Amino acid sequence: MLAIDAFVDFGVFRSAAGLRESYERFSTFMDRFHVAGWRRWGVEFASEGATLGLAGGVLMLALAVPAFQMTQDDDWLKKSELAVTFLDRYGNEVGTRGIRHNDSIPLDQFPDHLIKAVLATEDRRFYEHFGIDIGGTLRAVVTNARAGGVVQGGSSLSQQLAKNLFLSNERTLDRKIKEAFLAMWLESRLTKNEILKLYLDRAYMGGGAFGVDAAAQYYFNKSARDVNLSEAAMLAGLFKAPTKFAPHVNLPAARARANVVLDNLVEAGFMTEGQVFGARRHPATAVDRRAEHAPNYYLDWAFDEMKKLVDTLPKSMTERVFIARTALDTGIQSVADQAVESILRQYGQEYHAGQANTVVMEVDGAVRAMVGGRDYGASQFNRATDAMRQPGSSFKPYVYATALEHGFKPESIVVDAPICLGNWCPRNYGGGYSGSMTLLSALTRSINTIAVRLSIAVGDGNPKLGRARIVETARKMGITSPLPDTPSLPIGADAVNMLEHVGAYATFPNLGMAVKPHAILEVRTGDGNLIWRFDRDGPKPKRALPASVAAGMIKMMNNVVENGTARRARLNGVAAAGKTGTTNDYRDAWFMGYTGNFVCGVWFGNDDYTSTNRMTGGSLPAMTWHTIMEYAHQGIELRQLPGVAVPERQQQVATRATRPDDKTPAARRPTLLSKRGAEALVRVEKLLDEASRAMTPLRPTVANEGGRRADLSGPGTAPTADKGGALAAALENEALGRRN
Repeated sequence: MLAIDAFVDFGVFRSAAGLRESYERFSTFMDRFHVAGWRRWGVEFASEGATLGLAGGVLMLALAVPAFQMTQDDDWLKKSELAVTFLDRYGNEVGTRGIRHNDSIPLDQFPDHLIKAVLATEDRRFYEHFGIDIGGTLRAVVTNARAGGVVQGGSSLSQQLAKNLFLSNERTLDRKIKEAFLAMWLESRLTKNEILKLYLDRAYMGGGAFGVDAAAQYYFNKSARDVNLSEAAMLAGLFKAPTKFAPHVNLPAARARANVVLDNLVEAGFMTEGQVFGARRHPATAVDRRAEHAPNYYLDWAFDEMKKLVDTLPKSMTERVFIARTALDTGIQSVADQAVESILRQYGQEYHAGQANTVVMEVDGAVRAMVGGRDYGASQFNRATDAMRQPGSSFKPYVYATALEHGFKPESIVVDAPICLGNWCPRNYGGGYSGSMTLLSALTRSINTIAVRLSIAVGDGNPKLGRARIVETARKMGITSPLPDTPSLPIGADAVNMLEHVGAYATFPNLGMAVKPHAILEVRTGDGNLIWRFDRDGPKPKRALPASVAAGMIKMMNNVVENGTARRARLNGVAAAGKTGTTNDYRDAWFMGYTGNFVCGVWFGNDDYTSTNRMTGGSLPAMTWHTIMEYAHQGIELRQLPGVAVPERQQQVATRATRPDDKTPAARRPTLLSKRGAEALVRVEKLLDEASRAMTPLRPTVANEGGRRADLSGPGTAPTADKGGALAAALENEALGRRN
């Protein structure tokens, strides 16, 4: 041990001595570089600058990596957003979504005054900086600091293009850093004129238009080549805030902004005051598009569905322009819009209700109409697809369907009596209890205590297990929203949205087969080639309930309409079934109903969850449902609900309002094709598609009225011509056979 101790001590001593000698030699070596006086300060600054520069370089590299990762796509310059033209169920164009884009005009064909207006307003030193305008950025920082907010932008035109191509509009420091790096990256790969051309073609200009030419077509019905100075100034003013300064939305604001652009032209020295005087005296006037009423809530939802559908197409499909035929029925959509607005205008103040939504769907899941709110211009939030509200008693059919699956019958006797689960004790709407009654009567009268008792019974005495089985039934029928396990779940305390609620109710008239609500019926490329159709490629119905259970629910829910809380929804000559729903403090009022042809749900309430004035599902929602469904069933081949007799009574509910002095005639719907005729047209369309694929043209083709390719070459090779001739003969026979 003494030897080990001596070895350690000696080793420490030698090490310390060696370190001391090394430090002395290093100090002696460094003394050769010693400087004094003014030279010392120069060396210190250079040393600190090198250190900070190295650290800054590492930091800049770390910040640049995320930005440059966005440029890894080799096709970044050609990449474009999805553009969809929507048709209604009959093939009429009803609107577009995505880009309205045209980049076919060369830069030298844009008017000189348009180029100058853009540069004077967006980036006067565009041809002088390297992608970042240092002076402009500093000026914007000082101006904003003095104003106490953002009043002036400092981004160069290259930075704005980088944002349009690669980034989002979020206002974060991270985005600004990426924007700066990407702007310099663009400057290193493109010429100034190429950057300017891309900016003019890719910037969003409001109204769904991307690029100056698309905006000129939309706002002025002319090419960007032909815009005058006042129109050019108005277009240049849109880059800052296209929604705020869009002339078809706010013409005074657009003209005021255009006047600022004219000031910029003079201030930048691009034009004189005399040259812009005429444009000030005669400001531009945009095309009036207020009369263009489009089903915007429906189209927004259909576009979201289209984006998901395109993601499922083969990777080889690079097409970004599509034509989609939807299930939209413009007649029903118009009546639904008018019904919601009319009811709210007449009774909204009385009931303290400010909003409503509705969905009308065929029993196969094809959505015919959608109203996402009272006014799309005031609020684009779609309450039919995105608002989560408590369904109240309209949730009870899922409870009763679960009970029927577990051995109950509509004639089964249940007891309406007080019940508590822990500290929670549900009460009925009327406040009292009625004792023994049938399941049919319990649903008709919407007894809360019985729904809770059923949730316990289907769980074999275990309330938690019973609620789990109810949730399972709702899931199989189409409810996808979270349904937290709470004691009040059976009486509709968990939130759902209207679209999934309507889709789930379609399981009943389909005798237990669940369907998926959908807008898109078929999709074609821009040149008319069919690439997807719902009946061929869409999800197929799935068994969710036994047919006997669905039939029992139809019987009980029909009694709700005939003798229960939804009598205002009764239709003349058409059997209907459904369920009302009213939530705590009258915050939400629902009526969910269906016939053999359609399923429709209606909700009334307020966006801020404030209570209404004792509005129930059997009042405004049932009245609105009646108005919409009365129109929807005119002129069509009626399909009756299984097991339910057709009512023979005369209509007992007013069409547009319940006031006896209302003499407004009911809307009349044109007579439509029968089911047989519609099926014949579908078969004809399929034969046309097969003939188009079978025939091989020898000369170029042109698109016919239907969007398909018409062969101009005459007969092809013998085998192909024979096949095409056979299909053509079959098509002719089909048409002749269905003519009557």
